[in-house]
This record gives sequence, structure tokens and C-alpha cells, in this order.
Amino acid sequence: MMPAAGKEYAHIGETFGCQDHDHDLVHELSKKLDALWRYDQYIANAEDRPAIQSLWRDFKNQCQQEVQRLKQAIRDEIQQGCF
Repeated sequence: MMPAAGKEYAHIGETFGCQDHDHDLVHELSKKLDALWRYDQYIANAEDRPAIQSLWRDFKNQCQQEVQRLKQAIRDEIQQGCF
């Protein structure tokens, strides 16, 4: 008999919808989209701090580029039939 602590995780990972590397792309895209969604509020919150606003704008621009790269990588995976 398996102990209760082991039972709750006994079947994790038996069923999956895509390969780990594809899941990683989707997961990272989700995290980047969440961050991107917040940057405008961060910029507004720093209205009296131009240097901090500039920092948030830089991060926002970088994040937008990362989102585009991740989306392209996912498109590439789909086109190659790997997704």
C-alpha cells in the first residue's frame, strides 16, 4: 500500500498534451503576457519618477519583443508538426 503523501502524486504526468519543450514555450508566453499586461500600470504608478518610468518602459519594450519571439517559436513548432 502506498502512503497517502505518495498517492496524491502517483499519476501526475501520465497524460500530457504536448512535449515538455512546447509546454515550456506556452508557459513562458503566458508569464510574459501577464507581465506585459501590468507594465502600463507600473508606469502610471511611477508618474513622479521619470527614471523609474523609463525603466518600466524599457522592460515593457523588451517583454514585447520576447512575446513576439515566443509566438514565432510556437508557430515554427506547429508548422514543423512538433506541437
